[in-house]
Amino acid sequence: MLNCKCFQRNNLPNYSAYEPDTFSLPDPLPSWPPGQGFACGRIGLSEIEVVKISKFRFIWGYGFSQDRKKGVSFYKPMGVPRGFYCLGHYCQANKHPITGFLLVAREVASTRQEVTNGRNHGDLPALARPVDYTLVWTADDQHGEVYEGCGFFWLPVPPEGYKPMGFLVTSNSDRPQLDEIRCVRSDLTDECETYRRILDVYSTFLNFPFGVWSIRPCDRGMKGRGVPVGTFFCSSHWKPGEELNIACLKNLDSRLHAMPNLEQIHAIVHHYGPRVYFHPDEVYLPSSVSWFFEKGAVLCKADNSDRVRIDIDGSNLPGGGMNDGAFWIDLPSGEQRDSLVHGNLESAKLYVHVKPAFGGTFSDMAMWVFCPFNGPATLKLGPLSFSLSKIGQHVGDWEHFTLRVCNFTGELWGVYFSQHSGGEWVSACDLEYTEGNKPIVYSSRNGHASYPHPCTYIQGSAKLGIGIRNDAIRSDKYISSSARYEVVAAEYLGDDVVVEPCWLQFMRKWGPRLVYDSRAELEKIIKRFPLRMRYSIEGIFAKLPMELSGEDGPTGPKEKNNWVGDERW
Repeated sequence: MLNCKCFQRNNLPNYSAYEPDTFSLPDPLPSWPPGQGFACGRIGLSEIEVVKISKFRFIWGYGFSQDRKKGVSFYKPMGVPRGFYCLGHYCQANKHPITGFLLVAREVASTRQEVTNGRNHGDLPALARPVDYTLVWTADDQHGEVYEGCGFFWLPVPPEGYKPMGFLVTSNSDRPQLDEIRCVRSDLTDECETYRRILDVYSTFLNFPFGVWSIRPCDRGMKGRGVPVGTFFCSSHWKPGEELNIACLKNLDSRLHAMPNLEQIHAIVHHYGPRVYFHPDEVYLPSSVSWFFEKGAVLCKADNSDRVRIDIDGSNLPGGGMNDGAFWIDLPSGEQRDSLVHGNLESAKLYVHVKPAFGGTFSDMAMWVFCPFNGPATLKLGPLSFSLSKIGQHVGDWEHFTLRVCNFTGELWGVYFSQHSGGEWVSACDLEYTEGNKPIVYSSRNGHASYPHPCTYIQGSAKLGIGIRNDAIRSDKYISSSARYEVVAAEYLGDDVVVEPCWLQFMRKWGPRLVYDSRAELEKIIKRFPLRMRYSIEGIFAKLPMELSGEDGPTGPKEKNNWVGDERW
């Protein structure tokens, strides 16, 4: 028998204690302004209409012990509307309340294209029952012997021209009914990939452990059309890089009718706009771009011609093109420079870019904050910290975080926190909130990276406590983005709805490139340690991020990969 612990409802006299809660935001959702299809509960994907289900019935669980939170549970959707069909089952670890979903689908009247992607689909319906099921794994399977009452995992066998969207799980060996699920016509699907591993089951007689992963579309970002169904992938022999035997949906309706209109965008920002806290010792505060220009920021040219003061709206900045090094922005000299580096919190605002995610079933609201100057870093070596004089500093600093909002309901799904060259998605259930449903964002001292909780974060080896410190804590220095923001781009609305500011078209760097000898500063720190430790310290310094070796102004928001692409996951 496998080394697993399985159970069924009949074995638990008080099973309700094992039912995880479904996460809810602190406050009820508002009544959103009227629009085309945002927060209407259903989204059309050309020939298919889908509804998001967040209520589930438990099927089977793995790894339950005295602490149920260490287990993983499998569910089927509850309350499926009449005429809609299940596409697969849902899986989640029990350490969090249920935050996921399943899409259920029905076919809608549509003018079908006879030939799509070179294949003749004729009058094939969008949805079809499977022709059979393949038993891919069972929790009590040894030498072909099957025991009642544990988990059985089934892959639908689709008819020719169709693909399955997910697996079914049963608590006995009875093959599921063919009418319990639907497969989707291949041209209405998109490729998906594994995302996070949810479960590993090890066995002495399996060559590979049985694994369960969450999945996501391969094609993501503003132009991606892949739509996640909310199902999972599982296998006992799959290797990374191999194609999955299930797919996700694809939105072929170019109208993206579930995306919010401009009035709804403002309502979303007013309701969810985070409060951004800066460190109490932060001296390099943000400002508005117009304040930065008004106070003396200058445009520099590679040919060393005169430095030109930038107009308050950025209208004299060269727009378009690419980051070719021909121009860059710099601070003025003298007292003006000293004043500019400290920013102006009173003028600061968040610059909002709204874009489709997951084929228009979600909206991403990237909120950009600008700081005239990025301060020097602080190095942490175990219990010791060293303030660096130059390393890490540069002119101009663009940082951001992104709200992901579900277009079925208008619920906040999660927040992406950008952190230097990386970042992390944090589920709505793991955020801190203020004033109802407004998340809290903590900006790190000097570096302005975004974090979900107050803490000292280490850029390097957090386990060893060695690297660059990112200190994030609450203070009376903050921006309420729900009131101080500007929508600068929402391309899907058309060219005339949101007029992008002139400075957004500046594709070059917002600060000069200055290379300096960071080694000299680090050598001073190394000499403070005993000789026997210096070699190890030098090895640590060699692994520090390259961005710390000089001053290099960042490019603007529109030059970042995540402007069109998805955030790093």
